[in-house]
Amino acid sequence: MKMSDYIAQFLAQQGIRHVFAITGGASIHMIHSIAECDDIDYICPHHEQGGAMAADAYARVSGGLGCAIATSGPGATNLITGICGAWFDSVPVLYLTGQVTTGRLKGDTGVRQIGFQETEVIPMVRHVTKYAVQISDASQIRHELEKAVYMAREGRPGPVVVDVPDDLQRADIDAASLEGFTPPKSPDNPDSEALGEKVAQCLALLQQAQRPVLVVGWGVRLSGAEKDFMTLADRLGFPILPSWAAMDMCDNDHPLLVGGCGTHGSRSGNFTMQNADLVFSIGARLDSHETGPIDSWAREAKTIVVDIDQAELDKFPYLGRTIDVPVCADAGAFIAALLEATGDGFSGQKLEAWWERVRGWKEQYPACRQEYHEETPVNPYVFFKALAGTVGDKEHIFIDTGCTIPWIMQAFEFKPGQRLFHDFNNTAMGWALPAAMGGCFALDGKPVTCVAGDGSLMMNVQELATVQKHGLPVRIIVIDNRGYSMVQQTQDQWLEGNYFATTEEGGLGFPDFSKLAAAFDIPAVEIDGNAAIEKGLAKAYAMDGPVLCVVHVPREHRVIPQAHYGYPLEDSMPLLPREEFLANMIVKPLPISQS
Repeated sequence: MKMSDYIAQFLAQQGIRHVFAITGGASIHMIHSIAECDDIDYICPHHEQGGAMAADAYARVSGGLGCAIATSGPGATNLITGICGAWFDSVPVLYLTGQVTTGRLKGDTGVRQIGFQETEVIPMVRHVTKYAVQISDASQIRHELEKAVYMAREGRPGPVVVDVPDDLQRADIDAASLEGFTPPKSPDNPDSEALGEKVAQCLALLQQAQRPVLVVGWGVRLSGAEKDFMTLADRLGFPILPSWAAMDMCDNDHPLLVGGCGTHGSRSGNFTMQNADLVFSIGARLDSHETGPIDSWAREAKTIVVDIDQAELDKFPYLGRTIDVPVCADAGAFIAALLEATGDGFSGQKLEAWWERVRGWKEQYPACRQEYHEETPVNPYVFFKALAGTVGDKEHIFIDTGCTIPWIMQAFEFKPGQRLFHDFNNTAMGWALPAAMGGCFALDGKPVTCVAGDGSLMMNVQELATVQKHGLPVRIIVIDNRGYSMVQQTQDQWLEGNYFATTEEGGLGFPDFSKLAAAFDIPAVEIDGNAAIEKGLAKAYAMDGPVLCVVHVPREHRVIPQAHYGYPLEDSMPLLPREEFLANMIVKPLPISQS
């Protein structure tokens, strides 16, 4: 059989129903074979970056494997930003790249290129993939595809790249004689006895804690342990501080939910974190975005950190912080062991005083303050609170970077079953639109919501054509503030408000988004004031197909609160009088301007 036919059948056997593919001279055989395979289809984005991001979101939503195909040279290199998003967020995606024929590979000749449109993509992606290989012989194809898929899913998941020269795609192979891949023994995570010892150490700290917090991250989702986590959380009764990637795990009315923490977190979340005497983190990387400077983060707290990646645990001593109980284990396996150890109850400290303080912070510092509703132009906090009331139960929401993401994290009130997606650690502008497209295919055409800033939308605006081509029910919310407001906020802090390259006056150009939608034959709805929010959203969400909802937000709006880069989380409380700030601290704070 033809090798490209074998590849198409292999993809279908993995449960992949849609491949995001841009054709080219070095990828046509794989795409043609997919087109002729009954159990799989190809979707044509208009940029390989969009295809890579769509495949990433397809995997996140389906819980399976995503796949994108690109041709050689610029086609392959255009995938890299999307590959990075899957790498940093631990998403299993198979990226297939075409390559020039084996007889035109430059090898070790020292020249830059022999084959037309030849680029050595494997060395480029090696540091942002779990496995990357170029096929050099047709007989390797089964072994390398099986190995790549195993690597993508095994342990901490991630993307893989298989580069297939054009002449090998066309080669005739005997599928029955191909050698397969035999997975190695299970990775060296703690065995049951070692895990039991870690659980015992954790219990000792959990039972002593008087001001504990429970941090939940994306790793709990990856392990499929959401229900077990919530059972554990209810049993412990600790305040829950979700990372961005787990913000949708608790609905807004859950009594244990406090809110996000970190440089763009809520005031209640950061006060809770900074006053804790125990931080219990499961499946969260606790990167600098969540902790701020590590030496000023939760300074009087003992720490338990559960992560499947030993390197993530080893980074803390490297950064100058000791973790009291580091646990290298799958989040689901650890949670199951802790649930078994605690039985039907948990004999920890009484937390009434702690919870009284925490609830006081939540009531005192809501994200959407009452005075915001009294403004005439659109206030983003008012808008996102209203959007939360409009989006249906169990709907999937895809969001872009910039101010959009912290506004949502602070103001959006999640309902049971809603899911939130973003490339949380790469935070590439332009991710949300192709991701919403990929997610919609994974959901068999169910409606989804896409929220992007004007700058982010322009990064992959061409995918409006793909959405329209397939009639996808994507509600595209565009926050139109005529610039890059997140970067402007940094310019306010460090560069005296000189908005070079972040506003129209500073060099950017933006279209009329309603006219842009019309060019793609997509209806548009405009919202230009607080009073128009509910009516405008109702109109947009009543439409069956794609719709572009343009929300005009004054450019002076900022993320409040936000910590200055390099400053302790205490400095994420701007506009608070010093006396009020000190009154909320149980733990003695650092001087408020200390970096």
